[in-house]
Amino acid sequence: MITEKLKDVKLVRKLFYAIVGLLTYPGLAIVNRIKVSGTEYLKGLPKRNVLFVSNHQTYFADVMAFLHIFCAVKWRKHNRLGVPYYLLNPFANVNFVAAEETMKDNILTRLFKLAGAITIKRTWRAGGQDIKREVDSADYGKIYEALKKRWVITFPQGTTKPFAPGRKGTAHIIKEMRPIVIPVVISGFWRAFNRKGLSFKKKGTLLTVSFKPPLEIDYNESVEVILEHIMNAIEQSKQFMLLGSHHAVGNA
Repeated sequence: MITEKLKDVKLVRKLFYAIVGLLTYPGLAIVNRIKVSGTEYLKGLPKRNVLFVSNHQTYFADVMAFLHIFCAVKWRKHNRLGVPYYLLNPFANVNFVAAEETMKDNILTRLFKLAGAITIKRTWRAGGQDIKREVDSADYGKIYEALKKRWVITFPQGTTKPFAPGRKGTAHIIKEMRPIVIPVVISGFWRAFNRKGLSFKKKGTLLTVSFKPPLEIDYNESVEVILEHIMNAIEQSKQFMLLGSHHAVGNA
């Protein structure tokens, strides 16, 4: 019975990715241009306990780009997204972390939730207001369970604002689960799409997605040190801000 339910969930995800993939493909690869690098670091990864950590520029366009790339790499298409025949059998062995309040906005966001979003409560912001809230242990539990079965995408800053501080939760997850950690740096999405990533701001934009080598992590280090390694890897640390990185210009 459980096996049958799991198969049903996977089929629902595959169907969702195929449909939404077809809808989002033009915005990523025709209306705009996408350049992908570092896909060699995706080869040979295990099917579970892999954590992708990335900077964040829109609510959904970033995630959809990752899903397209994972599907394309599965079909041995590495550096660009050509005709999306890979959506005939999309890669669905992945979850992504999203703020609970974001995923309640409309029907589309609820569909994303069904398709693999791991919703968590923000501890620092809710309803547009700064707050202080205790971490919900159940949120960690959901991410732990996902990592035991598949890949997980997370955005340590928890916001689309560039150079926002990273959240220690990501480092806690790494210390607990000891996953393979793949840093990702994205650019151009804030320029091409609105904040939600569902409509265009500027067409013809170059979108870049750069996968980096797996991080070498000493799990005995403090969460603060591990978090700093992550923020350096995704080019969102204070040193990059002081250098005036091109990521500093953009969404607020």
